[in-house]
Amino acid sequence: MSPYNACCGLIIVASRSPVPLQGISVDIQVKGFVADVSATLRYKNREEKAVEAVFVFPMNEDSAVYSFEATIEGKKIVADLQEKKQAKETYDEAMSKGQQAFLLEEDASSADIFSCSVGNLPPGQEAEVTLKYVQELPVEADGAVRFVLPAVLNPRYTPKDHDVSVTATRPQVPIGQIPYTLSLSAHFQSAYGIAKIESNCDITPVQYTDGDKTAAKVSLAEGHKFERDVELLVYYTEVNKPSVVVEAGLESTQEPGPASSELLKKRRVDATTDTFTMGSIMADSVVMLNFYPSFPESQEQSSCGEFIFVVDRSGSMECGMNSEPNAPQRIQSAKETLVLLLKSLPLGCYFNIFGFGSHFESFFSESVQYTQTSMEEAVKKVNEMEANFGGTEILQPLKKIYKTAGRPEHPRQLFVFTDGEVGNTKEVIAEVQKNSHNHRCFTFGIGEGASTSLIKGMARAGSGTSEFITGKDRMQPKVLRALKCSLQPTVKDVSLTWTLPSGVEAVLLSLIPTAIFQGQRSIVYAQLKGKVENAAEGDVCLQYKFKDDVLKNNLHFPLKTEKAERPTIHRLAGKAVISQLEHGTDSDSEEVKKRILETSLQSGVISSLTAFVAVNKDSKTLVEGTAVRRDVPAPGLMPYAMPMRMNRMGGGHQMMACSMAAPRSKKRGMACSPKMAVQSAPVMAYEDCINVEEASKPVPVVTPPLVKLISLQNANGSWNVSPQLSTILGISAKDLTDKNPDQNVDPSVWATILAVIWLHASCLEQRDEWELLEGKAVSWIKSRAGSSLSKFLQAGNKLLKSSVDPKVFGL
Repeated sequence: MSPYNACCGLIIVASRSPVPLQGISVDIQVKGFVADVSATLRYKNREEKAVEAVFVFPMNEDSAVYSFEATIEGKKIVADLQEKKQAKETYDEAMSKGQQAFLLEEDASSADIFSCSVGNLPPGQEAEVTLKYVQELPVEADGAVRFVLPAVLNPRYTPKDHDVSVTATRPQVPIGQIPYTLSLSAHFQSAYGIAKIESNCDITPVQYTDGDKTAAKVSLAEGHKFERDVELLVYYTEVNKPSVVVEAGLESTQEPGPASSELLKKRRVDATTDTFTMGSIMADSVVMLNFYPSFPESQEQSSCGEFIFVVDRSGSMECGMNSEPNAPQRIQSAKETLVLLLKSLPLGCYFNIFGFGSHFESFFSESVQYTQTSMEEAVKKVNEMEANFGGTEILQPLKKIYKTAGRPEHPRQLFVFTDGEVGNTKEVIAEVQKNSHNHRCFTFGIGEGASTSLIKGMARAGSGTSEFITGKDRMQPKVLRALKCSLQPTVKDVSLTWTLPSGVEAVLLSLIPTAIFQGQRSIVYAQLKGKVENAAEGDVCLQYKFKDDVLKNNLHFPLKTEKAERPTIHRLAGKAVISQLEHGTDSDSEEVKKRILETSLQSGVISSLTAFVAVNKDSKTLVEGTAVRRDVPAPGLMPYAMPMRMNRMGGGHQMMACSMAAPRSKKRGMACSPKMAVQSAPVMAYEDCINVEEASKPVPVVTPPLVKLISLQNANGSWNVSPQLSTILGISAKDLTDKNPDQNVDPSVWATILAVIWLHASCLEQRDEWELLEGKAVSWIKSRAGSSLSKFLQAGNKLLKSSVDPKVFGL
């Protein structure tokens, strides 16, 4: 067994108690950049006593959960969306009466963790619960529209003086031992055509359901175990085309879900930035604007900026990037990426690197100027980095960075790399928000199970971008895309101007985007109030200042639309309002809480203050006594065996496992602290856990030629003549020296031209990874080669048997 596929956390195996969750069925409907998902969980109680099945699972934080229902003995029970406290009281009261009850809630610690409770399930009885949600889909660096059904929820480190995370007490099993299956079907629609669909899991061949390839479907292979995140990548023929979706309002009888709160009375609420008419958000038409801003191409690379890289060095970074045997370690991938970043930085900027875990340290006492000497020192330290800093405490290094004064002429750009196993997510995001005026924050979630709330929340608060690197993704292209964004000057004076028919008014439901980047989609939701006539049309213009230019993005769209079977856009708009209020600086105020509650109940979308609850009041047989709690296990990836204390209790084993509240030592293993999570249910036997010696065996690291070449580049963009370079180029050291067509020119010019030619000839498909460092190299060549440039290029193409276009060098 691979050490990275082992999990010795809380595992519900040795007791041999049947797991009540039997299987999960998921139906996905994707239209353009929006997914509407229906997930059904099938339960059966195979025990002799009534059980309460509790399933804690991950959910993308942007998901708008709008429906929850249960089916018992052929009867469907639609859940009511209530204030969370009231919903829990309803559930507990039903349980005490012996009634079957169902509860779905967002965890208090993080918006990307949910809990589903199926209470008082009698012996032998089956039940199904179905939850539905909608979410926006991101566009990847290669143009793929990405949908992820998350499975992995890794234990999140709990700092001292904090409540232990629910993820620390959730039972986990090793990859391959999940006792329930997943069936999944996905339907895709795009007016611009579907080129292909790919997945990290085995899927059926793509089946087009119409003649013009604008609709297609795929399914997971039969018997799929839900032991890893399911990722679907769909490639549209035109992905970067701006679009507008107008969705008609619902009739009063169509409005979602009953709600038992007087806060649903229609009233006008003034927010700090815009005015929301909550009472009619579902009744009026709602518009979703998808902008794709573009900027004039800059011929000169900026030399300004303070780039601070914050790297997770906690023990969990020893996990593999995916669940496959011998997958590269997260820390190794991060190190390769850091070297690439260091080589791609512009001369004249400033930089520093922080590593964090239970403690933190920085390479330099303060940011230093980017020179050959400082770069070499940093690269050496990066190559020595290990995942040996214990837990995952990111708040302290952030505070240290923010307390350090920046340089006005060098805008601060923060890059955060972490597997996202953080327990104090809200505190971390609040710290970034508090300092958002003096920096931009770009975040990267590494490996399956990274917290979407943390990664997206920090980027949102810091006006940056977020990326997730899972499966077989290479981190480098996604990070380089973010670096290009960070080198782009901040846009200013952003405004949105509407041209609508008389009597129609647009009321914003989401803030006007201020973080606008080349090639990045910007989404805006608005409510259209007033009577819309047939054949009416409208225009909207996103305007902003970039350097000295005023740029405009115009969208023209029809206002009249057919009523939607599912009010997808309305629900996404409701989620946008809720998220904006929950992430605001005054989110703890009573007034804002009322607004969150009102929007949630009125739109039918769950929030941090609401929960879905259903009670089967018509059950003929009531459960007597207290139901036995059964926590449904989930897949886990752990990098090493966790020390434990075993106690014999009854016929099974009990294990006390660390809640990750204590620092790990610099060697493998984890220290337990008084703040431990104790699983009350029986867990796996000691012999089921892999031994520490086996887990400590290193996985060989193979360095790709591209990484080797990049590691040899100088800070100014040049390469030196060296045996290492000749080996990478595939030529002899003698040819590297003797074939130089102009011995009177600095030999590094010849070496650098050969390196650039090799990049184009051997790694063109990875150009987005080396484009910035190539820019430095070409600029340096032009300043040194003079009239000999054409001669160098011709000789280089001949030596490397290539035909690189002279335009690459500006010829």
